Amino acid sequence: MYKKKLWSFTKLFLKFLITGLSLYLVFTKVKLTDIEEAFTNADFLYLLIALLFFVASQIVASSRLNTFFKSIGLQLSGVLNFKVYLLGMFYNLFLPGGIGGDGYKVFFLKKKYNARGKDLFFSIFFDRLSGLWALSMITAALIVFIPGLHIRSWIPITVVVVGTAVYWLVVNFYFNQYSSHFITTHIKALFVQSLQVMCAIFLLYALHLDGKYSPYLLVFLVSSLVAIFPFTVGGLGARELVFVYGANYLALNQHTAVLISLLFYCISAMMCLSGVYFVFNPKRLNERVIPV
Repeated sequence: MYKKKLWSFTKLFLKFLITGLSLYLVFTKVKLTDIEEAFTNADFLYLLIALLFFVASQIVASSRLNTFFKSIGLQLSGVLNFKVYLLGMFYNLFLPGGIGGDGYKVFFLKKKYNARGKDLFFSIFFDRLSGLWALSMITAALIVFIPGLHIRSWIPITVVVVGTAVYWLVVNFYFNQYSSHFITTHIKALFVQSLQVMCAIFLLYALHLDGKYSPYLLVFLVSSLVAIFPFTVGGLGARELVFVYGANYLALNQHTAVLISLLFYCISAMMCLSGVYFVFNPKRLNERVIPV
């Protein structure tokens, strides 16, 4: 027990350390005064539309996860699933280093529905993997349409086609209970990432960007790939670092790039914060108390 607690605190410390170091590196490249000015001048209407696209993406994402749950025979209503999803988002972002949002969903659903922990784990794992696949698909498409990268089109196309084929074969032969909903879940995954790309586009509108959007969107997608891995607090710092160095590589405006990342983080944090409602109102989840 002592070793587990020590490891949890160590992970939490490392996450805050990496987040702080990443932000420090970012702000050595970008002036805070320029960021403050850009925030002040941003178009509120476009920011609101970006928020709506992000909310829509999370509604679809929760539906995708529920489809994976159906693959293991767990029948949740869409409303209850979305509530648990929001609570998991809250734990992922605001309570890092402990049980985490995904771990909490496994714990909650195992306790409430007597589902197998292994099945729940793989449902959430493949949910994340489908999101990674969709990110890779859209990223590959952008690479093809950005000639300035000097990457031959056949390379990303081949990687995506071969990777998808191998991915499907592994799921079909070794995890066939998930293969029946393979097409449905992965269409939803593409829809989720497309909605988040639209969110990024409206953030660029809000910042009054003049110029091509595709390089910024490419960096945004790469930063999303980095943010999947739990090295920092809710992806904060890691995204911004990718934007700084990506902007430098593609000769983009670093201030605009970092602002997109910070605004996206603020939007996601607002959505995640809504999950705290169920901590204080567990009856909405048909529970007397939410264990932390």
